[in-house]
Amino acid sequence: MSRCTAPSRGHRSAAAAAACPVHGGRGYGYSPRSNYAPPARTPRSSSGSGSNSGGGSAGSRTRPSWSPSNSTVTYTADQVRALTPLRRTAELRARQQPALRDIFLCHAWDDRRGAATELHDLLKAEGVSVWFSEKDIMLGQPFLREIDRGLAKSRTGLVLVTPALLKRVDSRGVSDKELSALLARDLLIPVVHETTYDDLRMVSPLLGSRNGLDTADDSMAVVAAKIAEMVAIEDD
Repeated sequence: MSRCTAPSRGHRSAAAAAACPVHGGRGYGYSPRSNYAPPARTPRSSSGSGSNSGGGSAGSRTRPSWSPSNSTVTYTADQVRALTPLRRTAELRARQQPALRDIFLCHAWDDRRGAATELHDLLKAEGVSVWFSEKDIMLGQPFLREIDRGLAKSRTGLVLVTPALLKRVDSRGVSDKELSALLARDLLIPVVHETTYDDLRMVSPLLGSRNGLDTADDSMAVVAAKIAEMVAIEDD
């Protein structure tokens, strides 16, 4: 049987290591160069685990307690904070006055056949009962009196903030009276459409101080879905 020559000759030199009948070049302190090349290092992809294509926006989205588990919409933390007090009020008023409409839709006259009708129709499609002047004020009825009744018969107010509404509020039109009543009851959800909160604050700092929904962030259909979830109260 061949024996290792390390005890007598050592393996420190290349020649001694190569002459060993047992190790044949795998000597102590000596490593002959291998022809094996390690695989090239693959850089970590930026789309791997721990990242998302939304640039972090997906991580900032959440779902409030009233949103059903099968819902396809998510909310920002600011939206949840803004809608939570209104949700609590809607729940309370639903118990006290179950016959109330879900929403009073406040809008500018110029938007009655455009954005206001679009939002109204989307809310109705979501099962929301909406007080809408175009549908609820009949020809010949006293306009301001019917608005008062609509406000009294609704759990929550929704104001569609558009450039047209800003002009109406600035000129102290009917929209201004509706807003004053809704602001006094603290039941108002602003939905900003084709304008900004900065523009709103220039006209109405009080209304502009409230967080709400914005069609620059969500489509009108998604806005309607979120409002529908917020006002949906299950019967006990």
